[in-house]
Amino acid sequence: MAQRETWATRTGFILAAVGSAVGLGNIWRFPFATADGGGAAFLVMYLLFIALIGFPAMLAEFVVGRKSKRNPVGALQEYGGDAWRYVGGIFVFIGVVLLSYYSVIAGWFIRYFLEGLRGSYADHLTAYNGEAAAMFGDLTVGLDAFVLHTLFMAATVGIVALGVRQGIELAVKVMVPALIVLLVGLAVWAFTLDGAGGGYSYYLSPEFGTIADNWTTLLPAAAGQAFFTLSLGMGVMITYASYLSEDRNLATDGLTIIGFDTGIAFLAGLVVFPIFFSAGLEPGEGGPSTIFIGMTEAFADITGGQLLGLVFFGTVVVAALSSAISLLEVVTAYAIDEKGMERWKAAGGMGLLIYVIGIPVTYDLIFLDLYDGFIDAVLLVFGALMVMILVGWIAPKVAVNELSKGIGDLGSFDLAWIWAIRVPIIIVLVISLYLGAVDYLDILADFSEWLDTNL
Repeated sequence: MAQRETWATRTGFILAAVGSAVGLGNIWRFPFATADGGGAAFLVMYLLFIALIGFPAMLAEFVVGRKSKRNPVGALQEYGGDAWRYVGGIFVFIGVVLLSYYSVIAGWFIRYFLEGLRGSYADHLTAYNGEAAAMFGDLTVGLDAFVLHTLFMAATVGIVALGVRQGIELAVKVMVPALIVLLVGLAVWAFTLDGAGGGYSYYLSPEFGTIADNWTTLLPAAAGQAFFTLSLGMGVMITYASYLSEDRNLATDGLTIIGFDTGIAFLAGLVVFPIFFSAGLEPGEGGPSTIFIGMTEAFADITGGQLLGLVFFGTVVVAALSSAISLLEVVTAYAIDEKGMERWKAAGGMGLLIYVIGIPVTYDLIFLDLYDGFIDAVLLVFGALMVMILVGWIAPKVAVNELSKGIGDLGSFDLAWIWAIRVPIIIVLVISLYLGAVDYLDILADFSEWLDTNL
């Protein structure tokens, strides 16, 4: 077996992990999850999840990955025994399904960027009688969506096929800093808009009574978003940590990644909501279409909207690619480690499978609800729960020993970390999993009705 690749630099690993975390989860999903959750009330729950659960969970995935030097299937098998191999298979499945629709959504952002090159967003809306929702419905399904899905997956496969150092690490060293600079510039510009104050109030002024009244809805939504945006529960951090050396301080790296990711998610809100309110729009429960409909209407009404729209949608395309390569790396590493495939064959073969699974989403958005609801509300939380059980209850001593490498004396941190995983985190994840599964039943009911109507 060929020698396993490693990161060339600590910066490369940090940027790759940040790039995985910040993509569409932060700029596409975070704003609509926040809007569906009522604004600041959701933000509070999300930040609590990141601080109290995200960091311990990330450390758990790090120790499993670095200890084994394997993909999620091999890592969980080596760490917990043969039965855990099948749990690791869930992570590979998550990576396949998640990237399949993620690629289609990335294609939507490419399309909106291209529309900005063709003319002003106001002119485009005129063609749809001013209806941004009609424009979204037209641009996001059909042949064009299929072609852009194809192009985006081809680019993702090309980068991953080049390897960890020459492909992923080189790409993220350019993309992630560019992403941060562009978002900061957009946030500064949004601050200057008339009416932006309404957006800041909606986003930053929580009503705690709302949180108390709606916690059963906010809890699974915040949990799913936290794991989605941190790339937890999907095998990415296990895979990326498998390329780390033993002298790396996992706690410092984890805090750095979470700090960047949370900062960028927060920054995305400081861009989107002031723009919404300055254009006289209030975020509603628009789901996946929120960012497209709202931002298109805003860019149609704002001076310089065409240029700003190009910058915004182009920024999201960069973010999407940085995340997509991490998801493809999970399944590529599985094919390399477990099936003995060469990297370019593994990336190409798994990329083709993912591409085919995503095609239905280019036909009808009901498939996006079907895929995303299952991944976000059920499998991501389940995957994280399994890792917590493995690290907290099955092999805690191995985990503590691995965590201490590169850190030294852990003091009382190791005890606090393990017991946080064992009890409160597992309890919260179980509750979130139950609530998320209940919500997903509604999606299945909608899909059943769609089948009855269309078949």
